[in-house]
Amino acid sequence: MRREARSAFLRADDLGVLRGDGVFERFLVRAGQPRHLADHLARLVRSAHQVDLEIPPEGAWRAAVAAGVSSWTGSPEWEMRLVCTRGPEEGGPPAAYALGQELSPVLLQQRRDGVSAVTLARGLATGVGEAAPWLLLGAKTLSYALNVASRRWAKRLGGDDAIFVSTDGWVWESGTSSVVAAFGRRLVSPPASIGILDSISVRHLFAAAEAAGWETARENLKVDDLFGANGVWLCSSLRFARVHTLDGQVLAPAPAQRELYRLATSDEGAG
Repeated sequence: MRREARSAFLRADDLGVLRGDGVFERFLVRAGQPRHLADHLARLVRSAHQVDLEIPPEGAWRAAVAAGVSSWTGSPEWEMRLVCTRGPEEGGPPAAYALGQELSPVLLQQRRDGVSAVTLARGLATGVGEAAPWLLLGAKTLSYALNVASRRWAKRLGGDDAIFVSTDGWVWESGTSSVVAAFGRRLVSPPASIGILDSISVRHLFAAAEAAGWETARENLKVDDLFGANGVWLCSSLRFARVHTLDGQVLAPAPAQRELYRLATSDEGAG
């Protein structure tokens, strides 16, 4: 069923609305081609498994994506979300849909100009997700109040976004992006095993960077490592933005900014 994005769709008692109980994926569509769709569908399944949610089969999602792409009349580059909620509070089928949206002006500006970030305590220790899987740290759920609150708090402190730091001092991720740092011709991003989302964007960036002669590693980083890096970026499906200021300190220019931006946004192998 095809609907306008602003038309009524969810029930008022849907648990996705009342409790943020559900899962989603968000990815870029460029010139009619969804980027890394197979990877996003696979992660959607993993997230659903973590929250014990039965979601539609892959074929239904692909059909919804195709319908959305064929009916899109906006900009050549836009975003799509795949969403599945728990459904009505008293029980019943989940609400599943694909939503197409224009890229926000703020996101486009951050792609171009970079971001100012602040570090915020996440209040959790590295690896806690393994001991407490009910925290759903590796799942992409609709419960996004903390992620949004971190960005609001960052703005209070004069930044654009926040980078979470564990209680034992390790860099985790931002509310909507992974952290990537360059040290010479070596790229490093924290591993998903510490309790963060398994980043599809970082995986593809690292593959492209390795093909271009870079060394890559999924290793733990301290905040001091970011200050000493040859560039720090926030990397997600929708943006690859350089961190130009961290905790109020201006970072040195990133010599590889143009090359890495090209590698991160390349459509090669992005089907």
